[in-house]
Amino acid sequence: MSGVRRLGAVAGALSLCVIGAAGCGQDEKKIVAQPAKQHAGDARQQHAAAAARAARVKANELGQIPVIMYHRVMAKPAGPDDRTPQQFRTELERLARDGYVPITAKEYTTGRIAIPAGRHPVVLTFDDSSPSQLTLDGSGVPKPDTAVGILQDVARRHPGFRPVATFFVIKDMFGTFGAEAQAQVLGWLRDNGFDIGNHTLDHHNLRGKSQDQVSQQIAGDQKLVRSLIKETPATIALPYGNQPSTKSWALRGGTGDGRYDFSGVFLAGYTPAPSPFSKDFDPLGIPRIRAMDKVGDCARFCSTAWLDWLKAHPEERYTSDGDVRTVAFPKFKAPYVAPRFERYRLPY
Repeated sequence: MSGVRRLGAVAGALSLCVIGAAGCGQDEKKIVAQPAKQHAGDARQQHAAAAARAARVKANELGQIPVIMYHRVMAKPAGPDDRTPQQFRTELERLARDGYVPITAKEYTTGRIAIPAGRHPVVLTFDDSSPSQLTLDGSGVPKPDTAVGILQDVARRHPGFRPVATFFVIKDMFGTFGAEAQAQVLGWLRDNGFDIGNHTLDHHNLRGKSQDQVSQQIAGDQKLVRSLIKETPATIALPYGNQPSTKSWALRGGTGDGRYDFSGVFLAGYTPAPSPFSKDFDPLGIPRIRAMDKVGDCARFCSTAWLDWLKAHPEERYTSDGDVRTVAFPKFKAPYVAPRFERYRLPY
């Protein structure tokens, strides 16, 4: 991730420059905000003012980010990973009350975390492209009891709570049949700000597979999405969270329309994820949190428990300074900043 830069709305006296994006195999170029020339005294005053603003909201952009893993949203759960519509709604309402703002997996892995000062990012992810996650009615509107319908309703009730999420899809595309129907549902997600990720074509366990087998499964899904909506998934969630014997096989590979070059590889669960600006960030294995109440093992390691823990330990949670041009944090956390973000540091 050596070329990742913070992006977003450019404010003030800024000029734009184009640089090559190195790291994570990304060949595309990124436009990065660069400070315009200014007097040293003015620069020091602006830096001090920005640090004071960050201090007021107790910004910590080296803190942990919950990446929550969902599967089906069903009135009658058929497995431990299913959530009822009410359970899903309750968790979203709790996130909104606790000051979280949803961002996509792509925004997280590329450092494009443009949320208001004092708020916290959360990444909502959905595996397996189930019809319970998104089904469109005859008017092309998400049915209200689907995950997307519920998410949109919660966002309407809580202004500032972005209705975005990442869907890691397989060939069973939300229960649709035929290229036209599949393109319709994927196109709706794309056009409404949602993020589409790779979950392999057939949901195969990649552990123990050869490099060719790994590549075929990932490239096949990449090619399918591109053929339907000309969109390139930027991230992947590994089925069952199992990595191939050589981890980098899941990061880049394939050829032609099946080529993949991801900014992040997501696992199945366990802990909150590190900030993309932290030395702890590893694009080859990003942890997610299983969505579940505090029961059994989930009394410590699932979403309700981790959200409780982050609320009780706010100093460990990612809190934004509201400025995408800086990486703000308390001075004593300076050793944790990844060297590639040295120029964006804003200690206070």
